[in-house]
Amino acid sequence: MNLEDYAAHDATGLATLIRSGEVSASEVHSAALQAIEAVNPRINALAAPLFDRPLDYNDAGPFAGVPFAIKDLVCHAAGVPMRFGSRMIPPNFCFPHDTDLMQRWRAAGLATLGRTTTPEWGFNANTEALAYGSTRNPWNTERIAGGSSGGSAALVAARALPCAHASDGGGSIRIPAAMCGLVGLKPTRGRVPGGPDAGEALSGMAIEFAVTRSVRDAAALLDAVEGPGIGDKYQIARPERPYVSEIQIDPGELRIAISPMGWASVEIDPRCVAAVWKTADILASMGHRIEEATPKFDVEAYVVANANLWSVALADWVVALAAMAGQTPTRENNEATSWACVEHGKRLSAIDLMAANHVMNMVCRTVGAFFQDYDLLLTPTASRPAPPLGYLNASEENLDAVAWTRKIFAFSPFTPLFNMTGQPAISLPLCVSDDGLPIGMQFVARYGDEALLFRSAAQLEQAMPWADRRPAVVVS
Repeated sequence: MNLEDYAAHDATGLATLIRSGEVSASEVHSAALQAIEAVNPRINALAAPLFDRPLDYNDAGPFAGVPFAIKDLVCHAAGVPMRFGSRMIPPNFCFPHDTDLMQRWRAAGLATLGRTTTPEWGFNANTEALAYGSTRNPWNTERIAGGSSGGSAALVAARALPCAHASDGGGSIRIPAAMCGLVGLKPTRGRVPGGPDAGEALSGMAIEFAVTRSVRDAAALLDAVEGPGIGDKYQIARPERPYVSEIQIDPGELRIAISPMGWASVEIDPRCVAAVWKTADILASMGHRIEEATPKFDVEAYVVANANLWSVALADWVVALAAMAGQTPTRENNEATSWACVEHGKRLSAIDLMAANHVMNMVCRTVGAFFQDYDLLLTPTASRPAPPLGYLNASEENLDAVAWTRKIFAFSPFTPLFNMTGQPAISLPLCVSDDGLPIGMQFVARYGDEALLFRSAAQLEQAMPWADRRPAVVVS
């Protein structure tokens, strides 16, 4: 298999070739290694050298032999080092067990070849951790790839991988998907298992999944990994049918709210606003009912609650992982904004944490009521196309936890709300800026309704196709 053939196929396509015997898994792996080695020097998306061989996988799974990578955060494999993007964690630190999701990636047949970059502890919408340097956007290497799943997104966008693991606590799947021109689905809270290390990661705001180039890959991957883990605190309703079948179903006439400016008082790039209206016009031409409307809730309380919930989570992570790794957490081995959040989290009381949970309850119920009137909400994924490297600098001094949260939310004001509510949301690469950068559009559905997202996404993939677009850095 040559590189051009390899790069031309999404994960479903590669799985079909391997299953038919047209190519062998080892031929695909060889092409993947060549592809990654060709593009990574320009985008810096690997957190460490590639593995000597793929991690063990089920050769009868639906994606048997398809190349894959895991983000250097949360999802871990037994005996494989993980650093969470932090210099505090030694390069050889590893867990003795797979996470539930890692077991499902293996069962699906995905051949994990390496680890991808992330900002320190994942609390950034940009991937330029001091632990391994700046990850660059394949569309313009002077621009950010987004975060926190920036390494995964950069490799998939450059067609070095067909898909890769990603996680999302405030937009960390959707933002890099938008910056790099990919499909980025954040599933419903509880759809994908987070165990055994966490029962409610980030107070229930974080969930893991993947970035892909096609809607069908996102659907098939979710089919492969959805469902509760053993001992999960909560279980949500399982899908009525496989998600891959949903992409064949017409969504029917939908009532779609559009919110080009969002609910926060931040500046939105006119190109992103125009992209929403362009997408809305196409949706209207398909017969959907379009109405400009925005969820109403206490935005200030929501921002402060986010800062507190993130800070408590970071403090817990840093203290626990330092003890496991035999390290002492200090300002010197944590980036400035990370340390500000850790110190803030340590100062918060149990009452402060409960107050943040009360805000979450209020936001969930208020926003949930909005979706009684609308099937979908359309927004930009981010406030602007990919900004220059150095944007959202986690080493910036004199920012406290709330100020750092506000700065991230000014860039990504549309995504974190649906981590708090737990609703499924997807970023689709529907538009392109005048200077050739992808502009992602976010669609949000009611709690548990990924099926409708897939139906609508498949319809838009036909109406506004993106498969033939190529970034500046691409396997060829």
